[in-house]
Amino acid sequence: GQAPRGEQKPSFFAQFPKAEYLLGHAKQIFPLSLIFVGMITFNNLCLKWVEVSFYNVARSLTIVFNVFLSRVFLGIPTSFKTMLCLVVVIVGFLIGSKGEINFSVLGTMAGVMSSLFVSLNSIFTKMVLPVVDDNHWKLTFYNNVNASLLFIPLMLYFEGDVLIGSTEQLTSTAFWMAMFVAGFFGFSIGIVTVLQIKATSPLTHNISGTAKAALQSLMA
Repeated sequence: GQAPRGEQKPSFFAQFPKAEYLLGHAKQIFPLSLIFVGMITFNNLCLKWVEVSFYNVARSLTIVFNVFLSRVFLGIPTSFKTMLCLVVVIVGFLIGSKGEINFSVLGTMAGVMSSLFVSLNSIFTKMVLPVVDDNHWKLTFYNNVNASLLFIPLMLYFEGDVLIGSTEQLTSTAFWMAMFVAGFFGFSIGIVTVLQIKATSPLTHNISGTAKAALQSLMA
């Protein structure tokens, strides 16, 4: 039915919790943030060292890692049919690697490490959600703050000279507009990822991600 006359509808912003950074919660979510930083780092290194068409092949072992790590961390059993499917994935990875013209060992290793961290990221997301009362906004907030703090020393150490030599670009409006758009979509993907893991399971999330990756490979 209709809301009683005079009753004010809740604001759009009412769905967002108060942004507060509690050290106790941040410490409990910190392992997820470390995994998140590893995932982003190896993901970007893989994309840097391999062709776009091979990028998703190099990262195709996510499901394999996810099945085994789900058993270790979440106690989810593995069926014989699932094991057979994993064999198909591994064979596909080997065939794709052998058929790559510009094969890069470093790029492939970065892809395998990225697969490991992507799998751990979905599992640890499921594990730490209860810390923030299953609130995806709070989890994303804590994880992003932790990850930002972790990335600062890494950027200064590995890219300090690049940053110093790019002062003109860093003060460009176009650069910050592009960063804002990328940040918005990255944040949105993060929210959707947490929602999907919360509603289903880490394995289901990674299966849908693999389907998306297959489509991206065909488009590339």
